[in-house]
Amino acid sequence: MAGLDTIMNNHSAQRIDHERSVWGVTEGNPIAEEVAEAVGKVGTCFLVNVTMNTDKEVTGVFAGDVRSAHRKGCGFARTFSMVPVPGPFDIVVTSNSGYPLDLNLYQSVKGMSAAAQIVKEGGAIIVAADCWDGVPEHGLYGRLLGESKSPQEVLEKIRNADEKKRDQWQAQIQAMIQLKADVFVRSNNLTDEQIKKAQLFVSSSIEATVEDLLAKYGPKASICVMPEGPLTIPYIEGKK
Repeated sequence: MAGLDTIMNNHSAQRIDHERSVWGVTEGNPIAEEVAEAVGKVGTCFLVNVTMNTDKEVTGVFAGDVRSAHRKGCGFARTFSMVPVPGPFDIVVTSNSGYPLDLNLYQSVKGMSAAAQIVKEGGAIIVAADCWDGVPEHGLYGRLLGESKSPQEVLEKIRNADEKKRDQWQAQIQAMIQLKADVFVRSNNLTDEQIKKAQLFVSSSIEATVEDLLAKYGPKASICVMPEGPLTIPYIEGKK
C-alpha cells in the first residue's frame, strides 16, 4: 500500500466518489477494503493498535489477528469518538484539532469533511485552522483549486482526467463539500487572497460570521460546534 501507483489508485476519483467512502465506515468502503486486501497478501500478521484520548493517554490496546483485532479496535473507538445527532445543522463550526494537525489548508479539509457529515444541504461550515504551513505551496492541491472557476469545475476536471494527479483527492473532497454547503475559513496565517483562490469564503471573525449566517438562516437556525474537529465523528442518527 506504500507504492505510489497503489496510493494513486486507492485514492482515485471513483473511490472517493463512492457512497461508502465516508467517515466511520469500513465494511463496503472500497478504500478500506483495498487496504485490507493488501494486508491479506502478506500472509499471517500480528497487529498491535492503540486508541488514545485527547491527552494522548492510551485508552485501549487491540492485538492479534489483523482483521479481528482491527474490528474490535474500531468498535471501541466508535463508542468514544462517534456521536449521533438527531438531524443536520444549519451551521457547523469546526476545527482541525489544533497543532499539529491544522498545519495547512490541505490538512484542514479533514475538519471540513467531518463537519459535512451533519450540515444541511445549503448550510454553512466554519473551520478554524492555524495553517502555519500555508495552503501549502508544495503539492498540487492549491493548483488544482486555483485552475478552476468553481467547485463543480474542479470535480469535472478530476473525474474526467486521463491521468491521476497527486493531491487530487483532497481537492475533490473539498469540492464535494462545497456543493453541499458554503465553507468559511478563519486563519491567522492565510491571506484573504489565498482563501479565495482556494474557492473558500473568508471569516475574519468566527463570531461575526455566525452572526451573519444567523441573519441569513434566521434566529432559530441550528448550530453545532466541533472543537476537536476530525478527532470526533458526528453522524445523523440511524445512518451509520
